[in-house]
Amino acid sequence: MAEEKKGGFFSRLVSGLTKTRDNIVSGMDSIFHGFTHIDDDFYEELEEVMIMGDLGVQATYDILDDLKEKVKERHIKEPADCREILIESIKEQMDVGETAYEFEDKTSVVMMIGVNGVGKTTTIGKLAGKLRAQNKKVVLAAADTFRAAAGEQLKEWANRSQAELIGGQEGSDPASVVFDAVAAAKARHADVLLCDTAGRLHNKKNLMEELRKMNRIIDREFPEAYRETLVVLDATTGQNALQQAKDFNDVADITGIVLTKMDGTAKGGIAVAIQAELGIPVKYIGVGETIDDLQKFDADAFVNALFAKEDEN
Repeated sequence: MAEEKKGGFFSRLVSGLTKTRDNIVSGMDSIFHGFTHIDDDFYEELEEVMIMGDLGVQATYDILDDLKEKVKERHIKEPADCREILIESIKEQMDVGETAYEFEDKTSVVMMIGVNGVGKTTTIGKLAGKLRAQNKKVVLAAADTFRAAAGEQLKEWANRSQAELIGGQEGSDPASVVFDAVAAAKARHADVLLCDTAGRLHNKKNLMEELRKMNRIIDREFPEAYRETLVVLDATTGQNALQQAKDFNDVADITGIVLTKMDGTAKGGIAVAIQAELGIPVKYIGVGETIDDLQKFDADAFVNALFAKEDEN
């Protein structure tokens, strides 16, 4: 059954990455098959396809340096033989060690941050549903009190996943919502407290202060809780998502990334850039609308799905 589910997700991942595959891999494949020998032009064409495909400039250079080294070491002469080596190099670049999901097995507080419109509240709802499916007791803190629809949206998800919601009035102090939510999580012996936060990045100073205030409250009121801070990014924004990750990393101690809307973008290569350039693990990706379409991220499975040929699916 688990195998079937796993296979089902791989198929969804393959189809979710269709636009990215058409954008990046088909371009690479035409280079692998269009060149008769490996030379500077061959590498330059590859570089262009990778950078245009949002794999990130630094990650692209590092992957190609690694490819050149392996081609030399293994005395590879045929461009077509570079495909597998490139896949191997991309996987190595994306390796940030063991991607831990420790918070699932500990009393923990998970802060979700990200700009408005990236699917943050929906992601929290889906994550709550997944944790509830593991029989975890979940409390949701509706601390995005600036966006009118956020509280309502979270309420709907709380009902759907049977999680408890602690909310504040629209415009109320987000830190006070976190304070109440911490008290509720402790009183009810919750396993996980998930905090939705405001997504305004235009004034970094305010946002930074707000996040600091929330973190101080959690540190003071719930010091024993395991801490996780996930930044939610919209994959369709490509390089912009990478920049957002960098900005948020300046203001918060980010432990992981959630990439949403992977199924709707040709810029899925951004997952490679983020993991390779920031060294922060992508922990979840969204490849569709349902709860099951938010899945734990596996770099190897991602790269395999990205390069999958029709007959493999």
